[in-house]
Amino acid sequence: MEVESAAQPEHVVSERLLTIPNVLSVLRLVGVPFFLWAILSERDGLALLLLMASGVTDYLDGKIARHFHMESRLGAFLDPIADRLYILTTLIGLLWRDLIPVWFVAALLAREAVMGLMLLYLRSRGQLGLPVHFVGKAATFNLLYAFPLLLLANREDWLGDLARPLGWAFAWWGLVLYWLAAVLYAIHARLVLTRAPRTVGP
Repeated sequence: MEVESAAQPEHVVSERLLTIPNVLSVLRLVGVPFFLWAILSERDGLALLLLMASGVTDYLDGKIARHFHMESRLGAFLDPIADRLYILTTLIGLLWRDLIPVWFVAALLAREAVMGLMLLYLRSRGQLGLPVHFVGKAATFNLLYAFPLLLLANREDWLGDLARPLGWAFAWWGLVLYWLAAVLYAIHARLVLTRAPRTVGP
């Protein structure tokens, strides 16, 4: 049972599995293979619809979780996985169709590799991970805004001409913030390890 004092409410992370935010996160994950199929088969309308639905549910699950105190460990685990899967599948699809350059994909994947190595090192030192930083979340939102615009940029009309610069503006901001978040995570990790109690041997 979760108990909160009326005078001084506490921030509680629940162990519950069946919550509205968790259901939304699962629906986002279920949509990943359908989105990949749509973008690879050039069903751009469906791909855009699924990508926008992912963005809306990503916003709603966080908003509902915070407002109605439904934050859970499962949700904290599923949400970043869904974000990264949508980013990865979009990169694969756009690269496959020659809509984005290889260097852009390589820069994003290199950042993910750096973060993966950092988390492995933290776990080897007894730390389970780091809290999500708002800069990292902002980077993810920028990329999720960029991808549908870059997909629209493939059109040969005024809509494509309008979407192209907007899409690359969001893409550049997303890339820069993604690496900035990695630097901030590294600084945070160093502070955590410095302040962690040392185990003294006999």
